Amino acid sequence: MISLILLNGGMGARARTAGPKQFVKINGVPIVAYSLKAADEVEEITEIVLNFPPGHRDTLEDLVRDYAISTPVKYADAGETRQGSVALLLDQVTNDSVLLHESARPIVTADDFRTLIQSEHANVGFMREISFTVAPVDPDTSRVTGSLERARLRNVQLPQKFNLGDLRKGHEYASESGTPYTEDATMCVDAGVDVFFIEGSENNLKVTTPGDVNLATMLLRHEGDENV
Repeated sequence: MISLILLNGGMGARARTAGPKQFVKINGVPIVAYSLKAADEVEEITEIVLNFPPGHRDTLEDLVRDYAISTPVKYADAGETRQGSVALLLDQVTNDSVLLHESARPIVTADDFRTLIQSEHANVGFMREISFTVAPVDPDTSRVTGSLERARLRNVQLPQKFNLGDLRKGHEYASESGTPYTEDATMCVDAGVDVFFIEGSENNLKVTTPGDVNLATMLLRHEGDENV
């Protein structure tokens, strides 16, 4: 048995939508519903722990009911940061193994979740090769400070899977060190936890900007056509 933490508490200001972007409809379906529907197909997922933007719990509960999500859902307030939100959601997890995803990545399938569940590694996530050159810089002076070997770098994607104790260890480290993290795999590594990766998909888009909404619309329409 495994729990799914689904991050869903952001307001999505960069997407410039009329309300929280997770309720924006893509091909007639709210963005958050794609992840909920995919998770609901996975027998091993026995609970979904879900947060919500301030003032939008009723909207989310209505959506869960309207899409007939049969997996038990727990609701939690959003934290002030992504890191804080995960820490709050961890308090409601009851299984020893946890999947971590975010509703802003709607192009997720039940098989994506199953791939992580079936992995031999307790801590593992999807990552993708970086197709462009990156360099470390000093943003205050606009000075390039060195070089990085692209072959040894990966674009971190979600979903991810963690042992609950290891994920708690990562958050304890982040809290004690005062280090902010925008995702959990590297946080856990810095805390001394072994984390592995599985090759991700180029279609694993995070919806952040208005252009991302348009691209996700095309990608999800194409996937729907293939499943007809």
